[in-house]
Amino acid sequence: MKVFKFGGTSVKSAEGVKNLIKIIEGYKQPLVVVVSAMGKTTNLLERILKGYLEQNKSFWDDFTELKQFHLQITNVLFGESETKCFNEVSKLLAEVETMLQSMPKGDFNFCYDQLVCYGELLSTTIIANYAAATGLNSQWVDIRRTLISDNTYREGNINFNLSKELCLKTFRFGLGSPNFYITQGFIAGTTSGLTTTLGREGSDYTAAILANLLNAADVTIWKDVEGVLNADPRVFKNTVKLGRVSFKEAIELAYCGAQIIHPKTIKPLQNKSIKLYVKSFLNPNAEGTLVYQTDNAINYPPIYIRKENQVLVSLTPIDFSFVIEDCLSRIFAILFKHRVKANLVQSSAISFSVCVDDEEHFLPGALDELKQSFTVRYNKGLELITVRHYTSETIKNLYTGKVVYLEQKTRGTVRLVFAK
Repeated sequence: MKVFKFGGTSVKSAEGVKNLIKIIEGYKQPLVVVVSAMGKTTNLLERILKGYLEQNKSFWDDFTELKQFHLQITNVLFGESETKCFNEVSKLLAEVETMLQSMPKGDFNFCYDQLVCYGELLSTTIIANYAAATGLNSQWVDIRRTLISDNTYREGNINFNLSKELCLKTFRFGLGSPNFYITQGFIAGTTSGLTTTLGREGSDYTAAILANLLNAADVTIWKDVEGVLNADPRVFKNTVKLGRVSFKEAIELAYCGAQIIHPKTIKPLQNKSIKLYVKSFLNPNAEGTLVYQTDNAINYPPIYIRKENQVLVSLTPIDFSFVIEDCLSRIFAILFKHRVKANLVQSSAISFSVCVDDEEHFLPGALDELKQSFTVRYNKGLELITVRHYTSETIKNLYTGKVVYLEQKTRGTVRLVFAK
């Protein structure tokens, strides 16, 4: 069996849903199909949550947009009569509406997971119903009853042993079993029945976990580009497709912030040498990119990775002591406690700098605690660019038009924190 993952861009319209079904029905072997929320639904749900928690009643306008968007796709696919799909989608939307009238305005991360999960529930409900309507032998699965995590909301940690046991009971292959299982990416559940999410863009991770637990032959991530490119074509000119990428390189790229693959995706695949393909849902017959286990050298072009909305935090001990092991351990303990990830770090004898995402729900708490032991200075609105496999020409062009705050360079990688 294989695992397919379709992102939100691939199912942002009724035509996208039809295209997904066309792609999967061409495969004769069993598939587990992991799907993200449709289009920009996650962003919309985040906006609804923000308005709800801030008691800004305009969030009801956003809810109306959410409702109309999904019902319109349903109507295009099934007609405007009250079909089974229409009723199921309406029920999910009614649950969201009820939540927005009664959900306690408590912990943001908890509220986030209970609400934002509806993006994936809505998309897979529509797709599963359309698959059935076209005659596919398919089954919808609520992944929250199968992938079990702890209660670390917004970054749930999967219980692999329990999840494997449940997966093997849920996803059955063979005579009398469905050919296709359609389920949600990004979300999981706790043993007490609450919803967790696996980190932004976590649907890739879901696909990798399922592939690992079910011993899939391979995983295919369907995107709007024809594979893994050496740079974001929206930012850089003359991008090229990478035909093959090693797991080791993919881990490096994900760590540096490459969004083509979720950072946690590679390890579950690498552990069982499961190949990963990145292909275009617009051109499904194109070759795409193969990400796989190899010790052979691959000749890569310069690969550019850009992260926006960065904050460069500079720390100096209040007592002007040296930044040594004890000091570093305290810094990283505080960052870990507040779930702030260090994208780049640099240390000198009496100062420490760290580049992090400008995450409004995590970073302020970390800064407040750091101020108890350090003089804290920071610059916001910066960008972090990483170039792997750089050339002298790359370096020459990289600094043009930038105010550089911090730079790091090794034999294979150069990284800049800068403002334009």
